[in-house]
Amino acid sequence: MNDKSVLGHIEDLMAEERRLLAATGLDADEQNRLNEIGVELDQYWDLLRQRRALRDAGENPDQAELRPPGIVENYEQ
Repeated sequence: MNDKSVLGHIEDLMAEERRLLAATGLDADEQNRLNEIGVELDQYWDLLRQRRALRDAGENPDQAELRPPGIVENYEQ
């Protein structure tokens, strides 16, 4: 996965998130999907940051890996 495809996936997730947030009265499935999107966005933003950091350090950005939700969701802001 390259930076362009990571960004494309992030943009797709953000578009889906905007559609759900614009809807009124989300049912349980839609609310769950909204939560899943939030986690997945965190994962893909983290992946993009990893790729950029590796590249800046002169390393291969393809060494970056999608980290599990339990890791990215526990980052301190």
